[in-house]
Amino acid sequence: MSSKMEGFYTHFLVFLLLAITCSTIICVQGQGTRVGFYFRTCPRAESIVRATVRSHINATPKMAPGLLRMHFHDCFVQGCDASILIDGASAEKTALPNTLLRGYEVIDDAKKQLEAICPGVVSCADILALAARDSVTLSNGPSWPVPTGRRDGRVSLASDAANLPGFTDSINVQIKKFADKGLDIKDLVSLVGGHTIGTSACLFFRYRLYNFNSTTGADPSIDPSFLPTLRSLCPEDGDATKRIALDTGSEGRFDSTFFNNLRNGRGILESDQKLWTDSATQSVVRRFSGPFRGLSKLLFNVEFSRSMVKMSNVGVKTSLEGEIRTVCSKIN
Repeated sequence: MSSKMEGFYTHFLVFLLLAITCSTIICVQGQGTRVGFYFRTCPRAESIVRATVRSHINATPKMAPGLLRMHFHDCFVQGCDASILIDGASAEKTALPNTLLRGYEVIDDAKKQLEAICPGVVSCADILALAARDSVTLSNGPSWPVPTGRRDGRVSLASDAANLPGFTDSINVQIKKFADKGLDIKDLVSLVGGHTIGTSACLFFRYRLYNFNSTTGADPSIDPSFLPTLRSLCPEDGDATKRIALDTGSEGRFDSTFFNNLRNGRGILESDQKLWTDSATQSVVRRFSGPFRGLSKLLFNVEFSRSMVKMSNVGVKTSLEGEIRTVCSKIN
C-alpha cells in the first residue's frame, strides 16, 4: 500500500472513530448515564480523577493496567457498581481472580479529594470508569468520552466472581460469558486486547510450559523459539508470583502488538492465545494485526474505545438502585 493510500485510510479511520464514539454515546444515554453528568453538580470531577491517576502512574507506571483490569473485573460482577472496592472477609476483592489487582489507593485518593469539594455527589463506580479511561490514555492509548451517572452497589460477594473470564476458558466459554453481559465477539477480542499493557503471574500460565495436558511437553500453540524464554522467566519450580509481560516487547505501551504476538504464538495466557487459534475470533485478531502497524493500532483504538463504553454500562445502577458511598471501601 502506498503512503498516500495509507494516509487516506488513516484519515478515514479517524472519521470512523468520531462517528462510532458519538453513536455509542447516544445509545447509552437512555440507560441512565450520560457524558457530562457532573457538569453542574461537580464540574471538576473528571479533571480531579485525571490528575490523580496521572500522579500515581507517574510514580508507579505499573498502576495503569491495574486500574483497567479493576474496572473490567468490577463490571463482570454485579455490573459496573464499584462492588470490587468493598472490603470484607468474603467480598469480591478476596476472590482468586481479584487477589492480585492493584490501584485501590488511586480510587481512594480521588474519592477523598472529590468528597472535600463535592460531598456525596460523585460515585466510586464513576471514579473507577474514569480512572480506567485515563490509565489507557496515559499509556499511549486512546481517550473517549465516559458516560457517568452510575451509583454504587451495596453487595459484594466473592462467590459472584465465579463468572469472571478465566485464563483456561475456551473461546466458546469466553463468548458465552461476554454474551451474558450483552457483549459480542468483537467486544471480546477488543477488551482482551487491554492485555497490551500489564503482566501476569507465572501461576496463571506456567502449566503451559511443562507437561501440558500430561503430554510431558509444552502447549503446542506456543512458538517453539519463544518457549526457552518463557521457561527461563518461569522455571518449573520457581516463584509462582513472579510477573511476566502479557505483551512481550511492549508491556507499558498501549498498542496493537499484543495481537501480532498472538499471531506469532507468543500469547502468554492460554485464553488469549486461543483468540488466534479459534476460527470464531481469528478474523478480528487479523484486523488488529495487519501489515500496517499504524492502521492496525488506530482500528484497535476505535473498537476498544467503543467496547469500553459499552462494557461500562453493564448492569449500571441509577436512582434508588444504589448509593453514593462516602468511602469507596465500605457501604454507607
